[in-house]
Amino acid sequence: MGAPLDGLKVIDFTRVLAGPHCTKTLRDLGADVIKIEPPGADTGRGGVPHIAGMSVYYAQQNAGKRNLSLDLNWPEAREIVIDLCREADVIVENFRPGTLTRFGLGYEQVREFNPDVVYVSMTGYGQTGPWRNRPAFAPTVQAETGLTDILRSHYAFEDEALRNDACSHADVYTGLHGVIAVLAALQHRNATGEGQHVDVSMAATMLAVNERAGAQLSGVDTLGEPPALSAPESHIFRLPDGRHVTIAASPIYSPMFVRYCSMMRRTDLLNDPRFATAPLRRQNLESLLAEVRAWILTFNDLEELQAQVSEQGLAIGVVRSTAELAESEWAEHWGAIVEVDDRNGGTMRMPGTPWRFSGATLPAPGVPAFQGEHNIELLTERNIDPATIQSLRERRILLSRRTFRGEFDAA
Repeated sequence: MGAPLDGLKVIDFTRVLAGPHCTKTLRDLGADVIKIEPPGADTGRGGVPHIAGMSVYYAQQNAGKRNLSLDLNWPEAREIVIDLCREADVIVENFRPGTLTRFGLGYEQVREFNPDVVYVSMTGYGQTGPWRNRPAFAPTVQAETGLTDILRSHYAFEDEALRNDACSHADVYTGLHGVIAVLAALQHRNATGEGQHVDVSMAATMLAVNERAGAQLSGVDTLGEPPALSAPESHIFRLPDGRHVTIAASPIYSPMFVRYCSMMRRTDLLNDPRFATAPLRRQNLESLLAEVRAWILTFNDLEELQAQVSEQGLAIGVVRSTAELAESEWAEHWGAIVEVDDRNGGTMRMPGTPWRFSGATLPAPGVPAFQGEHNIELLTERNIDPATIQSLRERRILLSRRTFRGEFDAA
């Protein structure tokens, strides 16, 4: 049984995270992804740590892609890439609007010789409009679209300081929405025979994935109740053995406060004037959490605690590091961690795929390519003769190197 996207040809003009995450997902579903890398290299190759010159960060987003590195300022290089694009099913790019048009590789130019192509562009604020040329990175888009403000509101009971999130949500979510765009446009092509251009905005993505956006935009006063069922305001508690857990609900939220009281066998708290309303529970949050902490410390067995929490339809999660999760029985059962070639005689541990298909077999974890590693292979597939390939190498139109910012390999 083949992979779901076997036979799909993808040309990848992306770099860093949003675009590479999109095309890596397509690759892991079976697509043949050819990454076009500029002379200066994908900035993601600078992500630490490195193993013998290979960035672990880069490998996570690009393993399994074939790599062609050339200088598009040369017409010979543009001809090669245009030839590849003629047979592409999908092209993905995440440059600022108009960048690839300067090289004859914008959507309107490509569709002239490949009208069936699905061409996906990912930018911060879209291909048109007043913000189209603004630089966009995950922290800036998250600041512009409400996430940073949500974090301030969430942590307000601790301090008033603004803070950035530790993860690049805007990049990863946009990459996944890019995958959705590809699959939807391919389905449209299957039905109509037509290709198309899909414009994916990081800012619009962050609005779309904000489950509390509707409540925030409604202008309705929740009278102190946490929006969106309170899950984002779940608290952390310490177990007697020193581990930490979270219960996926906030006792500030009135329906959950009732469940907490029942869960703790503390119906007396329902009549405590300190906790009579959501605003009062927020005002007296430390006292309320102290009651929960004291109850949790009566349990020496996590399963017993989970059983009592489950009575109220709630769940417990143990606070683990990524490395701790990797050693769990669940991770072993799922195959959540895979070994990827580190290009230095060993392997590096990476996340596996999040899917299991009953009727398809996914490809094995790919190998992260050095810059330009597949130059000769890909050009030979295009029937370019060895003498021409050698000339392109000698003239530094075709480039390859093994380390980020290192010297180009000798021709």
